[in-house]
Amino acid sequence: MEIQLLSLIPEIGNILSIATAAIGLGLVIFFHELGHFAVAKWCDVNVERFSIGFGPVIWSRKWGETEYALSLIPFGGYVKMLGQDDVDPGQMSSEEVAEDPRSYTAKSVPQRMAIISAGVIMNVITGTIFFVLAFRSGVDTIAAVVGDVQVGMPAWQAGIETGDRITGMNGRRVDDFNDILRGTALSQGSISIEGIRPDGETFEVVVQPDTSGTRRRIGISPGLSLEVLPTPDPKAFPVAYPGTPAAAAGFEPGDVITHVDDAPVESYAELVDILWEHRDEALDVQVKRAPEEGDSRVTATVELAPAHFRTLGLRMDIGKIQAVRRGSPADDAGIEPGDRIAAVDELRVGQDLDPMKLPDYFGERAGEPVNLTLIREVEGSAPQDVEVTLEPRDRGSWTEPPLFPESPISIPSIGVAYHMIPTVFSVDEGSPAAEAGIRARDTIESLDFVRTDPAMVDAFQDDVFTIEIGENNWAYAFWLMQNKAASRTVRVHLKSADNEESRTVELTPQETEDWNLPTSRGLRLFTEGERRQADNLASAVTMGWNHAVNSMVDIYLTLRNLFGGQLSVKELHGPIRIATVAYEVAKSGLSQFLLFLGFLSINLAVLNFLPIPVLDGGHMVFLIWEGISRRKPSEKVLIAATYAGMAFVLGLMILVIWLDLFVSRG
Repeated sequence: MEIQLLSLIPEIGNILSIATAAIGLGLVIFFHELGHFAVAKWCDVNVERFSIGFGPVIWSRKWGETEYALSLIPFGGYVKMLGQDDVDPGQMSSEEVAEDPRSYTAKSVPQRMAIISAGVIMNVITGTIFFVLAFRSGVDTIAAVVGDVQVGMPAWQAGIETGDRITGMNGRRVDDFNDILRGTALSQGSISIEGIRPDGETFEVVVQPDTSGTRRRIGISPGLSLEVLPTPDPKAFPVAYPGTPAAAAGFEPGDVITHVDDAPVESYAELVDILWEHRDEALDVQVKRAPEEGDSRVTATVELAPAHFRTLGLRMDIGKIQAVRRGSPADDAGIEPGDRIAAVDELRVGQDLDPMKLPDYFGERAGEPVNLTLIREVEGSAPQDVEVTLEPRDRGSWTEPPLFPESPISIPSIGVAYHMIPTVFSVDEGSPAAEAGIRARDTIESLDFVRTDPAMVDAFQDDVFTIEIGENNWAYAFWLMQNKAASRTVRVHLKSADNEESRTVELTPQETEDWNLPTSRGLRLFTEGERRQADNLASAVTMGWNHAVNSMVDIYLTLRNLFGGQLSVKELHGPIRIATVAYEVAKSGLSQFLLFLGFLSINLAVLNFLPIPVLDGGHMVFLIWEGISRRKPSEKVLIAATYAGMAFVLGLMILVIWLDLFVSRG
């Protein structure tokens, strides 16, 4: 008996996709059992039943000596041979059964090994065939190009930047972005990363992944293309965030940016540079657009106005530096995590210079010497003032925004990232905060982003989206005001400095005409993709086999990291999740579905060959013992091991189903 993950049919949706997913998953199991069946017949073993599914039989028909059946519980299948029954493991040690020359136990050890391993071998073969067919027809993948780099995370500290293409990790080739995710999650220790910069320069860095979550991460997201989000319904899923310049510009789903002010644009990284250099200008963006009729695209021009920062009029206090980028001007100058920037060119941070505008201050002084006064804590003595001088590089400010909760603010031109303290340092006169009575030394506890128009569709499902500020979330909340929550009002929950009473005020962010965003101005772009397609059958076979080998290695690394604690069990998926993924992949096209079935086949091959009783690998362990010792395991050992294996597999099945139902994954 083999325990295999199979589908629980997802909610009613596209009938064709459901049928495709069910048939495909059924084929994976069928081929596995067919391997056992064919070799058993070849060895002249009496096969009593060939079943897809477990439990009560819902349909059966007998041809010859074998009953072919469909069973109620669709978690796998089994081939029942005379003398081999996991429900009655005593048959495998029974001398009476072994006297029948057509029983499983009457066969030689090599024959039984061939029968047991046939299912796994068939899964490897069919998995490879699935991969070959997928690569021959062409597979759409996510390019191994870096998009946003999470500020302060290991990739950021190592100097990986937007637009970098990663080509290798720890000596393994990287073909697409999923290889990067797997290579990170399944690694141990530090990772050696090789890649190519947008200008063609190669690089190699060593990254120590973050282990604070359920899997190892380095903090990068997939690269973006120049294609506007191809949403089928712009009203339900807009191509730009409401309240931003892009929302009013007239972009359409599927537009492809080709030029900005008549200058050609080849990549998202180039677009970021252009938007930084011309952040205070209206730009004419030329796009290729699909016409209402016909196949050829037409050229259209969209005017994209500047985007102004939105503020509440609050100047918060600056916190400590959380991270320093290796090889950056700050690193070369000896700045350390834990330092606090007190003054820049004799301007006191907070009083003379808004901490939120430090990225702009340094970015505008690229190549010029800038003097910093730092406060550094020294163990066992009073904090010390440290004076350093550095030259910022030509890196756009706010091109590394705080996109995630607890992200710090980056100063790209010098390579430091710092947090903001949720205590108000001062309030701008005439600002929304001043009119609401917020004062210096008040503490911000949380922010509610409130939908003002019930019909408005933005990045949030709820009418009120709340962020707890704490010590680390002010930068993230501030950034949401610039794009995803640009059309919402802000409800501020704060604690008064005088009496520590909590109160709530409603604020409408106001635009600052002299402070411009250097980003895509609210436009939502599609992920950069690539198509991997073999030129001929021989190339497809090579690609398919390499993918099969890599998949087997990945599964081994997954098991290693699970048992080693580097990967949380929360990352496991059960039959419900597998069925859902199969259904979604079936809708995305045949080649993607073949790729998924190939991975599932390889996955089942490896898992079924684990040395766990009731699985193929467990049977193989007993056969190896028999081959070495020249005697069969005792009935007591077989029964105890089989029931222990059943309990383990049943417990694992319950765990993954519980994870599918009740544990959400990011």
